[in-house]
Amino acid sequence: MRTFDSKNRIRHMVPRPLSLEMLTGLVALIAAGVLIWAMFSAPLSIPLVIAAGLIFTISVAIIIRLLLDPDSIRARQTDSMLQLSSLMVDLTSDGLDMEAAQRICQILLPSTQAIAVAITDRETILGYAGYMEAENPSGAKIRTQATHDVIAEGVPRAIYTRQDIGLPEGSKVIQAAIIIPLTLGREIFGTLKFYYRSARRITETQKSIAQGFGTLLSTQIAAAELEQQRDLATAMELKMLQNQINPHFLFNTINTIASLIRTDPAKARVLLRDFAVFYRSTLENSQDRIQLARELEQTQRYFSFEVARFGEDRLAMQVDLGPHATRIEEMLVPPFLLQPLVENAVKHAMPASGLLSVRITASVEDGDVLVNVADDGVGMDAETRDSMMHPKSDTGLGIAVKNVHDRMHGFYGESASMTVVSEPGEGTTVTLRFPDEANNL
Repeated sequence: MRTFDSKNRIRHMVPRPLSLEMLTGLVALIAAGVLIWAMFSAPLSIPLVIAAGLIFTISVAIIIRLLLDPDSIRARQTDSMLQLSSLMVDLTSDGLDMEAAQRICQILLPSTQAIAVAITDRETILGYAGYMEAENPSGAKIRTQATHDVIAEGVPRAIYTRQDIGLPEGSKVIQAAIIIPLTLGREIFGTLKFYYRSARRITETQKSIAQGFGTLLSTQIAAAELEQQRDLATAMELKMLQNQINPHFLFNTINTIASLIRTDPAKARVLLRDFAVFYRSTLENSQDRIQLARELEQTQRYFSFEVARFGEDRLAMQVDLGPHATRIEEMLVPPFLLQPLVENAVKHAMPASGLLSVRITASVEDGDVLVNVADDGVGMDAETRDSMMHPKSDTGLGIAVKNVHDRMHGFYGESASMTVVSEPGEGTTVTLRFPDEANNL
């Protein structure tokens, strides 16, 4: 049975340093004490009363400003969202059963303006927390027409009247809702619902929060589902997808976006939008071949998150497909061929200081397409290079490279190849050869 103490987890996840609000409040408290003492002391010290009064007034004004400042509010909201995301990842590690769904509803409810939160599958309630919780137990049938409509259409909906929600006549407190479809690949398997006392509670922030948690929940369920259905896919494909849904990468990127909300809100919005597209593509591309252009877009999208994290003075990428660029971009390839190679460069080739440059180039040689992923990083010795291709390599540097190598052979046969050239201090170049019969060039 899954046991999880969310309260303790939240309490210990984030250290509580002396914040500016706390420091200003302490100053205000001291000033108030001095003001009271000066007013009742004999003889009365008018200058001291005035000084203490000014300090108290200014301190209170600063506290109000800090508490109402949009950047401070967004920062506090972002910290809360990060903690909730971490909890949801842990709770869905074994899939979405009723116990996990109920716990997720309970931890989501305090973070929104909603008076109730629910998770359903296509027919029944999996979890429900908040108003009328006793009347909506896990396992009960879905009661609202709007939920069935979202499941049928697969489109998120913000609903502003009780009649449009389709609740029973006796339910008059709930007047609005946001319903997000939960997806597994291209299939809708359930919904995440937020119920509100008033339509005025549904703001753009509430919509973004609901959509974000719906996307995260769908992503984690997809990963758990693939793990449970190992007999429907090869172990290599599962590991490939699991590598994409990497909790460390997820939290590093969210932390980067959170910090940019204060310093560069416009850039934070762009990264957040790209992040959603990135994870959606990760799930949609897990089984089909895609155009090389899409693989390049996904790789560049991943790289943009790492540049945001480390800085433009530490990472740079260039893509040059040469004179056959258009035809090369249209070539159909298995997904996640280039991104793992670029990710390895970021993880293992970056020097202790200075810039790491990654370059993706392509050319046509006797009808075959050659795609190179090269970096000017720390490089590796012959023993490390050879160990990456060993059949038993299943951790760290080796697993991603070996999976790319195995999938090249699995899709194109022995005429395809992957070669690695590297020297310590000279960088690394990985070359993928796509045979003529695979790309019709």
